[in-house]
Amino acid sequence: MKMFRLAAAAAGLLLALGAGAQTRAQAQTTLRIGLAEDPDILDPSIGRTYVGRIVFSAFCDKLFDIDEKLNIVPQLALSYETSADGKEMTIKLRPGVKFHDGEPFDAEAAKFSLERHLTLPTSFRKPELAALDHVDVVDPLTIKLVLKTPYSPLIAQLTDRAGMMVSPKAVKEAGDKFGLHPVCAGPYKFVERVQQDRMVFEKFQDYWNKDNVFIDRIVFLPIVDATVRLANLKSGGLDLIERVLATDIKDVRADKRLVLSTAPELGYLGLTINIANDKNKGPLSQSEKVRQALDLSIDREALNQVVFNGEFTPGNQWVSPTHPYYQKAFPVRGRDVAKAKALLKEAGVTLPVAVDYMIPKGAENEAVAQVVQSMAAEAGFDIKIRVVEFATTFKQAQAGEFQVFQINWSGRIDPDGNSYVFLHTKAPQNDGGYSNPEADRLMEEARLVNDPAQRKAIYEKMAKIVLNDEPIIYIYHRTLLIAHTTKVEGYRQMPDGLVRVVGLKLK
Repeated sequence: MKMFRLAAAAAGLLLALGAGAQTRAQAQTTLRIGLAEDPDILDPSIGRTYVGRIVFSAFCDKLFDIDEKLNIVPQLALSYETSADGKEMTIKLRPGVKFHDGEPFDAEAAKFSLERHLTLPTSFRKPELAALDHVDVVDPLTIKLVLKTPYSPLIAQLTDRAGMMVSPKAVKEAGDKFGLHPVCAGPYKFVERVQQDRMVFEKFQDYWNKDNVFIDRIVFLPIVDATVRLANLKSGGLDLIERVLATDIKDVRADKRLVLSTAPELGYLGLTINIANDKNKGPLSQSEKVRQALDLSIDREALNQVVFNGEFTPGNQWVSPTHPYYQKAFPVRGRDVAKAKALLKEAGVTLPVAVDYMIPKGAENEAVAQVVQSMAAEAGFDIKIRVVEFATTFKQAQAGEFQVFQINWSGRIDPDGNSYVFLHTKAPQNDGGYSNPEADRLMEEARLVNDPAQRKAIYEKMAKIVLNDEPIIYIYHRTLLIAHTTKVEGYRQMPDGLVRVVGLKLK
């Protein structure tokens, strides 16, 4: 048995919100968090954004969580036991837990949530739980996950959205509109959402860990402009902001009223190439040599210095060079414009190669794209940058309305979570439609193996294929930069970049 120890439109908006709020008049505490984007749907089965995960962490508890050292710790589950053949996982659930609608969280509810993740037609959790055959209810507080095959990443998947539990009653009543008024079992319950404006949550009085919840209300405010986010933090309009610009680090550290928390990111920024869904059949989709040429035109370290003051980590794989699963046999290559030009000549394409390059709106996103545009031009690419509202980029990506999609992935603790969902044939976030049967086979094989050395050897074979095909050009790995005022006490920076609100206090 494995047991765990419980271990300035925006500025005007804030003023209006503060003026109209009754919480201060009632002497309630409100934590105001500035987000870099407006999340997509607040339904853990179909959400796919990093910023959405930040919001989920305030109201949608999971079976398990992680700590600062990436140890898996209990949340709605207390413990788990895996059978000798790796095909069954028995999970003991926490007693006395309620959903926000007052319904009890028990084995039947856990079974419902997991099966919904697996069977909902629009679910992005399907590949994360692909090995799950069915869920048995052993007793009111015990479930057994019966697998088709051993699945080494399973416990890691249950520390994120695949492990989030939703109220069966609320889901049945709301149907496909559940994400408009989500009901989970977390520390705060949903109050309202105004698109592009705010998301409001209030303390759930029946939360299982309510003695460690000290703030009455949380308001998430999407403010795309990082300079405006920081200005509101300094002025007191916000209490905490995520994704501070790397160029603002010195400014934040120089302000005695602010605290900067940092951690290496688990994920990456990559350029997803539309290989199979490109209606125009552009050269990038037709030839790996053209994709390799684009890769070779980029000087990752120069980009890091120009845009991020050298604070980030250049990379070329789905995990960073410091990660145990990084494949050292394939190090980050330097820029080689001559070779890039030669590859384009071999591919027989007409120069310049026109590229539709979609990015989410945001200062850093645009700065990165402009550097890539300038570098790639020297090799023979004519990149047309197209800036799109954040949530809309995902709709366009799924519809194949792009040639290059510059997007950040926040990362998972297991390498499978950074690769399978984007690279496996027909995986739901494989927006470019990449398909390689041998790469598929290796990704599936890695899921069957627990031994880290054996898994790494499998991933090395897979890396050789993927880094040749280049369905995603990996560019860098961020340093997580979250700032808050000194009024916020008890903040702990987690490597997944999420804001844990349990334990936080406001002076």
